Amino acid sequence: MIASLGMYDFGPLRGPNDRLWALIRDGLQAVGIGAPDALIRGEDAYWEAWGAPDLILSQTCGYPFRARLHGKVTYVGTPDYGVEGCPPGHYRSVFVARADDPRHSLADFDGARFAYNEPLSQSGWAAPQIHAAKLGIRLPPRLQTGGHQLSAKAVAEGQADIASLDAVTHALMQTIDPVAKALKVVAVTEPTPGLPFITAIGNDPGPIFDVLAQAIGALPAEDRTALRIKGLVRIPVPAYLAVPNPPSPEQIAALA
Repeated sequence: MIASLGMYDFGPLRGPNDRLWALIRDGLQAVGIGAPDALIRGEDAYWEAWGAPDLILSQTCGYPFRARLHGKVTYVGTPDYGVEGCPPGHYRSVFVARADDPRHSLADFDGARFAYNEPLSQSGWAAPQIHAAKLGIRLPPRLQTGGHQLSAKAVAEGQADIASLDAVTHALMQTIDPVAKALKVVAVTEPTPGLPFITAIGNDPGPIFDVLAQAIGALPAEDRTALRIKGLVRIPVPAYLAVPNPPSPEQIAALA
């Protein structure tokens, strides 16, 4: 059996995630659903976990969910992080640049060097590219970093001019990552459905949703604050599938 909570599981957040998982695990076992003792971490917490036939619970991103995982996993629910300006269970991307960059609006960054975490990231690639295209500006890919914090670091160090971080990561970084002090917010995207919890195809999502919601509610207040998690909601799967997909980094680069 496999479980992972890898989307927001960096630095001091690992302890709160372990305690959240302990509540989930015990709740699942109490209703007769087997669950592993501990979360898996590292690279195994993502694509390998998402595609595993014995996946009990994991969290993925909206773009992988609609582009590759839909029909191969079962949607459970979506955490609500209380992102400002977003409906429950939704989030948005935050465009960041160096604090001392003289440019102020997103339009000022037309053609600027863009850092992104990976091509199948909703907040790091899809949302910012769709947003930029609607404004008639280009954000050609300069650097693929492998993570939102790494994209932020790339901008802070001058390897790129601008990056797009998901709003939850951006908020979490304010208190745990000194890189945040070197950055400023330039713009935000429109809200989209947040990062969904999933289980293996064939698993009944109902009892898993109930246990997960109860575990979030039972989590100590300091851990809920650390993870910025408010609760759990259900978002119709068609709402995820309706979010537009952007061109790939290679396609965008070819047009630059």
